[in-house]
Amino acid sequence: MFSQVLKLFPRLEFEQLVKETGAEYRAKGLSSWSQFVALLFCQLGRAHSLREIEGGLKSCEGKLAHLGIEAPVRSSLSYANRHRPWQLFEKVFYALYEKVAAKVTGRRKFRFKNKLVSLDSTRSIYVCRCMTGRSSAAPRGR
Repeated sequence: MFSQVLKLFPRLEFEQLVKETGAEYRAKGLSSWSQFVALLFCQLGRAHSLREIEGGLKSCEGKLAHLGIEAPVRSSLSYANRHRPWQLFEKVFYALYEKVAAKVTGRRKFRFKNKLVSLDSTRSIYVCRCMTGRSSAAPRGR
């Protein structure tokens, strides 16, 4: 099912959006595509922490090779969630929305019938803050 969902997002279109938003400007290591796959996995698998995302993706690492990625480590995913522009994922959402809306026929305007689940990288940060008991993201000792 996961690969079927990913087929809705052609990689070439995704890479074009990455260029438009400059999401990989001076990036090393984790690609935007790998981050997107991890966030999608987080939402579909209802993962509540970076550790769950990392463990879940490592458990199916052989299948990830078909997607052209490796399982990201927590620190890389955390850094990408903090520093990558959110506009990339907004554009991905609207591109998908346009595709779906174009396939809907009839007089009525397209609307989502069920609850909408969004890909939100801040969720992982919030969970990490709750687990450490701190209200700010600043390291201790400052």
